[in-house]
Amino acid sequence: MKRLLQSIPWPWRVASFLFFAAGLNYADRAALSSVIPPLREELGATDVHIGIMGLLFLWSYAIASPFAGNLADRYSRSRIVVWSLTVWSLITLATGFATNVTSLFLLRCALGIAESFYLPAAGALLGDHHGPATRGRATGFHILGLNLGVFFGGAFAGLLAEHYGWRLSFWILGGAGVGLAMLSRYFIVDAPKAVRVVETVKARDAYAYLLRVTSFHLLLVSAMVAGVASWIFFTWLPLYFKENYGMNLGAAGLAGVALFKGPAVAGIVIGGWLSDKMARRGARNRVMIKALSYLASGPFLFVFLLAPEFGVVALILALSSVIRSAGVPSEHPIICDVVPPEFRSTAIGLLNTCGTAAGGVGVLLTGLLKEDLGLNVIFGASSFLFIIAGAGLLVAYHVTMPRDLARAKGYETEGGLN
Repeated sequence: MKRLLQSIPWPWRVASFLFFAAGLNYADRAALSSVIPPLREELGATDVHIGIMGLLFLWSYAIASPFAGNLADRYSRSRIVVWSLTVWSLITLATGFATNVTSLFLLRCALGIAESFYLPAAGALLGDHHGPATRGRATGFHILGLNLGVFFGGAFAGLLAEHYGWRLSFWILGGAGVGLAMLSRYFIVDAPKAVRVVETVKARDAYAYLLRVTSFHLLLVSAMVAGVASWIFFTWLPLYFKENYGMNLGAAGLAGVALFKGPAVAGIVIGGWLSDKMARRGARNRVMIKALSYLASGPFLFVFLLAPEFGVVALILALSSVIRSAGVPSEHPIICDVVPPEFRSTAIGLLNTCGTAAGGVGVLLTGLLKEDLGLNVIFGASSFLFIIAGAGLLVAYHVTMPRDLARAKGYETEGGLN
C-alpha cells in the first residue's frame, strides 16, 4: 500500500482524496431529497417544510462560506478539508436519529455550516497543487466526485428507504465519511508555497482585491442566477417523477439524480479536457466555455412547459445536463486565473455564498408555488435563468477579463494591490 501511494504524485494523490470527499459531500446533502415521502408519513413534513429545509441548508451554507473561505486563506487548507469532512459526517449520522421536523431544521443548518468549509479549501488546494496545464482536469475530476455523489447518494438513499426505512442511508453515509477522514494523512497535504503564503494573508486584503475584479463579480451574478435553477431541479426532481409518472420511491430518487446529474459525468470529463486545451490559447477562453454551456443547455428545458411524456423529459434532461456540465470544470480555474493564490479560498467561498443563497430562495419559492403553478411551469421557466447566466459571462469574456488577468499577473509578479 505504501509503495503504491509513493508512486502517485502528491498533486494527484490530493485530487484523488478530494474526489471521494466531494462524493460524500454531495451524497450527504442529496440523500434528503430522495426520502421526502417517508418524511411526510413519519414526521408529518409538508411541501413547505421541505422547502424550508432546503432554504435553511443553503442559507446557513451561504452565510458561513465567506468566513470559511477566508479561514482557508489564512490557515492550513488540508486540515480544514479534513475537519469539515469529519464534522459534516457526524451530522449526517445524527440525521438518522431525527425524531421531528424541528430537529431536521436544526441538523440541516448544522450541515450547511459544516459543509461550507470544504469547497473553498478544496478548490484552492487543487489550485495550489496544479498549475494551468492540469488545473482544468484536476478540477473536473473533483467535480466528477461531486456529481457521482449526488447520483449514488440520491439513488442509495431512495432504494434503502424503500426497503429498510429512510434512516439507514444517513448512518451508512455518515460512517463512510468518518472512515475516509481517518485515512486523510496518507492522501492530503498543503502545497509548500501555500504554507508560506498563509502566514501573511489578512482578510481585508482579500476583500479589497476582490472588490476590484469585475470578472469575478460577473461570475458571482452568473452563479446566483444559475443557482436558483440548479437547486430547484436538484431538490424537486425526485418528487416530480413520483407525482407525475407514478414511480415508486426508489425509482423516483434514482431517476431524479440519474437524469439531472448522471449525464453530467460525460460533460465534466469532456469539459475538464477542453478547459485546459482552450486555456493554452488564452486564459479567458475558460469563460467562453462556461458561457456557452449555459446558453446552449438552457433552451432544452422549455419543453417542460408542454408537460411531456417521461421519455421526452429524460432526453431533454440528459442533453441539457451534458452540455451545461461541460462548463463546470472551468469555474474554479477562472478564479485561479483572475485571483492571486492567497485570496482564492475567499473568492470560492463568496461564489458558494451567492449560488447557494439564491438557490435557497428558489427551493423555498418552489415549495410555496408548486400547488398553484405546478413543477412543469417552474422547471420550464428556469430556462431563462440559465440563458441570463450565460449572457453575463459573455460580457466578462469580451469586456473585463483582459484587464483582470493582467492585474492578477501583476500582483503575483510585483506583490501588493495594483
